[in-house]
Amino acid sequence: MSTRERLLVVNADDFGFTRDVNDGIVEAHRNGILTATTLMANGAEFEHAVTLARRHPSLDVGCHLVLVGGHSLLGREQAYPRDVAGLVSAMLRGQLDVEAELDAQIRRILSVGLRPTHLDTHKHTHLHPRVLHAVGKLSHQYRIPWVRRPFDYPMHAGAVPLSRRLLARGLGFLRNWFHSVLNSYGCRTTDHFAGFAVTGFYETPELVELLGQLPEGSTEFMTHPGFCTAELQQARTRLKETRQKELAALTAKETREAVERRGIRIVSYREL
Repeated sequence: MSTRERLLVVNADDFGFTRDVNDGIVEAHRNGILTATTLMANGAEFEHAVTLARRHPSLDVGCHLVLVGGHSLLGREQAYPRDVAGLVSAMLRGQLDVEAELDAQIRRILSVGLRPTHLDTHKHTHLHPRVLHAVGKLSHQYRIPWVRRPFDYPMHAGAVPLSRRLLARGLGFLRNWFHSVLNSYGCRTTDHFAGFAVTGFYETPELVELLGQLPEGSTEFMTHPGFCTAELQQARTRLKETRQKELAALTAKETREAVERRGIRIVSYREL
């Protein structure tokens, strides 16, 4: 029987999206189990997020690479496609230089003195071959070793819609190809991943249940905490009130007790 530790990286997406999301991420780090976040270089509140990151150097910062929603850093008048279908269409028509766009985002984060340790993509767009190859190449070029593997480990928690569970399970057929591409660029991933199916559908009891199912080895848990003020209410996102619920779950006493009871070690990417 394996005696490997259970290592958990708790990562918050969307750092830089809004001020209330930024503040919620920092709160989940200071008073909860969150260890890492990924920063949107084209986020409306990028500068605010950078200020918070400098104040909290223990928060491990990576890049949340965006090709859907928001604006290009190569031309502020150029908007990205609004959804993944639009992105695929734009790539097929040759209207978007994926590598150049992502390169500009990484360079902006580096330009403010942050040294990202990990990469992921907004809406998991690196499941598309062209995006994945660009991410792998830039990971190698900038020596940012860790790339998200967005394939949930088998888990059962809460009232996650069947359609969401089936989609998460269906993505598994891409797993071998996905890892072979990343391996060719020398990228690293955690052993496991969680958060795709449950995003927007869990509170403290469900998080405690998920922690009870955590496998041995390293796992990234993707989260979306935030305070839900008028700013977030006006933003274009399906995740509004649920961000406040995730924040409560990540900072709950019951969550910390579950971590201790299961012998889970909460780590950042810098510590892996």
